Amino acid sequence: MENLLIQDLKMNAYKNETVNTAFRAERKRLFEFIKKRVPQPADAEDVLQDVFYQFTQVYDPVAPIEKIASWLYRVAKNKIIDRHRKMKPVYMSPQNDSENEEKGSFLQTLFHPDDGTDEIMTRELIWNAIEVALDELPKEQRQAFVWNELEEKSFKEISLETGIPINTLISRKRYAILYLREQLKDVYKELFNS
Repeated sequence: MENLLIQDLKMNAYKNETVNTAFRAERKRLFEFIKKRVPQPADAEDVLQDVFYQFTQVYDPVAPIEKIASWLYRVAKNKIIDRHRKMKPVYMSPQNDSENEEKGSFLQTLFHPDDGTDEIMTRELIWNAIEVALDELPKEQRQAFVWNELEEKSFKEISLETGIPINTLISRKRYAILYLREQLKDVYKELFNS
């Protein structure tokens, strides 16, 4: 009985240390990621707290999350989407893709300030199609796309973190984009040419 208590105490200490380490390592960058997508700083802070609260609730030292940073960004993205579902629908304009690239990131092109049920359904359809297409990509291409577009890391930053040459990362992302375009073509036609 005493051994189980000691083991539980050690597991809790390990969990707390892992959570604290992740918080210290990712808080600032994750907050910047959220702030770009949530207009009010107080709301961005709420999302950040929700993400770390969820992390503390689901993290299990027995079956740990392998890539904590990626998990945190995915949860943040989902919480931002949920927040926008309640407040703003997403609209993907078929006009001037070059304008969208100049104005902001891939994610920013999906957010539009008008409210409406049709736009909410459109956003859900688009995100579902993107998630399915991303899951079909080879791991290296998917990672390059997610790091650069969804986590908004520069190729230089990714290269420093992973040791993968910048040109390789650019090439992987390019192949990912070509594949995503092809996979999402039917969704695009259905939404904007019907």
